[in-house]
Amino acid sequence: MPGLVTAAAAVAAAFLVHGLLPALPAMTMAVVLGVLAANLPGAAGWTAGRARPGLDFAGKHLMRGGIVLLGLKVGIGDILDLGWLALVLIVAVVAASFGGTYAIARLFRLTPVTSLLVASGFSICGASAIGAVAAVRRIRHADTVLPVALVTLCGTLAIGVLPLLAHPLGLSAGVFGAWTGASVHDVGQVVATAQTAGTAALAIAVVVKLTRVLLLAPVAAVAGVHHRREVRALGTADGTSSAMPPVVPLFVVGFVAMVGLRSTGWLSPGWLDAGAMAQDILLGAALFGLGSAVRIRTLLHTGGQAVLAALAAWLLIAVLGLGAAFLIVH
Repeated sequence: MPGLVTAAAAVAAAFLVHGLLPALPAMTMAVVLGVLAANLPGAAGWTAGRARPGLDFAGKHLMRGGIVLLGLKVGIGDILDLGWLALVLIVAVVAASFGGTYAIARLFRLTPVTSLLVASGFSICGASAIGAVAAVRRIRHADTVLPVALVTLCGTLAIGVLPLLAHPLGLSAGVFGAWTGASVHDVGQVVATAQTAGTAALAIAVVVKLTRVLLLAPVAAVAGVHHRREVRALGTADGTSSAMPPVVPLFVVGFVAMVGLRSTGWLSPGWLDAGAMAQDILLGAALFGLGSAVRIRTLLHTGGQAVLAALAAWLLIAVLGLGAAFLIVH
């Protein structure tokens, strides 16, 4: 309970900051507040002590609840309106981003687990994708901390850098919006970046981004199938019978169900707004919990290679997304 109350207070503070400074997404602020709480004198002892069990619960279980409700933001009709060429391009960008980011992370000697989580977060939908893939692969909660920190860092970087490049590159509002949706990691970060170019840019950015979000389900399913094969092979090799993990966890099934429910058109705008608010609260608490496990001193000692890999992957995805944006809009 102490950790959950702390996370709730942090989420309220994150929304307050976002209200005062709309350019700063509430989810990004939740991570930042978590990192501050983990490293400031006094607060560090609290987050590492009595509050830790609740913060770990938030980072794991509330994250899954947030992923389920994320499906309410994805409407199949809106995605199909982009056209088949745009859909193929977005899928290609996600696939190339995933493979390229994984390769870059391994080139910088990150572990296979960290490389997988970074590739998932960068290519699909930030911390939500990291949490989903970690759950499917049964990756330790502690191993998600660094990937979440990296995806938050690069997503925040995009908020400041991409709008500065729009004019020098001669991008129209539509192209800039498609670029943002195809290359920025988290939904909130996409909104914060695209809105600098107006409502037309924001509209296409959100649809392109949500198309990437929809790919969370098949990616999680593929990760689940691969993990089952590994578990089966391990059990065969050592002569034991290991418990088989599910191909797709229940929270991913819930995500798909929410996509279907949103696509029926049955839910009123009021219910969709309520779902979006609940999703933000759950994910905000989860991200604060994950951020509160980041120790800056440890990150500086062990995360230098990871930061360089993340920046290289961020540049790769930005280039891929820009190329796709020109083709989507033109």
